Amino acid sequence: MNENLEEKKKGKYILIRDGDEEDNELGGLFYKPLPCFGFGIGWLSFLVGFVFPFAWYFATFLYLTNYYRRDPRERSGLAASAIAALIFSVALVITVLVLVFSCR
Repeated sequence: MNENLEEKKKGKYILIRDGDEEDNELGGLFYKPLPCFGFGIGWLSFLVGFVFPFAWYFATFLYLTNYYRRDPRERSGLAASAIAALIFSVALVITVLVLVFSCR
């Protein structure tokens, strides 16, 4: 304890721990990197969706089935993919309607 006081007087920081890291509620969940090269499934699906839009629908399915409860860090990427799928679907429907009704 005296060493800590001496380090504090020198201006060094003291590491304070509230117990073992494995005993906390998260169980070290956020210490692990996200899958898919660290992007997470949601953000990787978002990026891949610009080339293969089916990836947006896959991520939307995961979002609607609460996949993000496994890892809350996935929520933003899955939500972005769901929004992209919605925008793509609306644009596709408008394009098809314009093409169908312009031929008449």
